[in-house]
Amino acid sequence: MGYRVVVAGATGNVGREMLNILAERQFPVDEIVALASRKSLGTECSFGDKTLKTKDLDTFDFTGWDIALFAIGSDATKKYAPKAAKSGCIVIDNSSLYRYDPEIPLVVPEVNPEAVEQVHNKNIIANPNCSTAQMVVALKPLHDRAKIKRVVVSTYQSVSGAGKEGMDELWNQTKGMYVPGQEVDPSKFQRQIAFNVIPQIDVFMEDGSTKEEWKMVVETKKIVDPKIKVTATCVRVPVFVGHSESINIEFEDFLDEEEARDILREAPGILVVDKREPGGYTTPIECVGDYATFISRIRQDPTIENGLNLWCVSDNLRKGAALNAVQIAETLGNRVLKKA
Repeated sequence: MGYRVVVAGATGNVGREMLNILAERQFPVDEIVALASRKSLGTECSFGDKTLKTKDLDTFDFTGWDIALFAIGSDATKKYAPKAAKSGCIVIDNSSLYRYDPEIPLVVPEVNPEAVEQVHNKNIIANPNCSTAQMVVALKPLHDRAKIKRVVVSTYQSVSGAGKEGMDELWNQTKGMYVPGQEVDPSKFQRQIAFNVIPQIDVFMEDGSTKEEWKMVVETKKIVDPKIKVTATCVRVPVFVGHSESINIEFEDFLDEEEARDILREAPGILVVDKREPGGYTTPIECVGDYATFISRIRQDPTIENGLNLWCVSDNLRKGAALNAVQIAETLGNRVLKKA
C-alpha cells in the first residue's frame, strides 16, 4: 500500500532534501505533490526521475492526502497545519511551532518511535531542532545502559541551519574578502561569518542563554528523559553543511569508554569512526549527504566520577531535518497507519 504525500515548502533547502530522501529510501508513494508559496508557483523540483511543478500552498485542499511534510517556517505552519490536520492529513512539521505542545509528539525514530502513536491527539507530529536530533541519537543508547544525569554540549553549527540566506552570506563574504570593494556586511548573521565564529544562534533570553540553547534543553527532556540536566552553548561556524557537537556526559553509573564505543556501534542511526591517530575522526565535510550520525573521540572524563566525552557530527539538512521527517513518516506507516 502506498500513500498520498504532500511536501510543503518544496523549493527550500529542507523541502528539496525531503523529496530527495523520499525517493532515495523508496518511501511507498502512490501520489506526491510539491507545494510552495505563490511567488514560487510552478518552480520545478526533482523527485527521483520525475520532475514536479509546485502548486499553490494557499489554495491546496489536503482532503484525501495521507501525510504532509512541512518545511515552511512557524508563521506559515500556524496557518496551514491545522487546516491540513483537520482534513485528516497527518502533518510532520519541521518548524519549532508545535515542539513544546504536550499533546503533540516530538519524535526521533531511533529514540522514541512509540511517541508517533500519540498522533491522533491533533494529527500533527513535530520534528525536533537539528542540533537536538543528532545529540539524542547518541545519548539514548548510553542512557539506556547507565542513566544520564547531566549533559554539557557545545555546538558548531553550519550556516545551512539558517537557510539559503545563511549559505549565501558565507559564500558572498568569503568571495568579498579577496576582491577589494566587494566586501559584504553582515545581514543574516549578527557578525561576519566568513573566517569567524558567532556565539549566538537565535535570540537571547532573560537568563542569558539563546533560544537555540533553550531548545536543546527542553527538547532533550521531552524526547529522552525529563530528569536529564542539559546545558548548551550554541555557536555558528563558517561551514556550509553539517553540525558538530562536543558532548560531555555525566552518568549515574560508571560506563567504560570501550563499552560505550560498543554500544554506539550497535545503536541505530550511528556510525562510529574513532581511531586514536591523526584524522581518525569525522568532520562535517565527510558527513554531508549521509544518513548517519557520526560519533568520534569517545573517551573517559577524568574530572568527574562517571563521565564521558564524545564528538558528534551529522548532516543537519538530513538527520537534523529532512531525513528525520521521512523516518517519522516511515514509523507512522509501520506503527499507526497500517493499523487503521
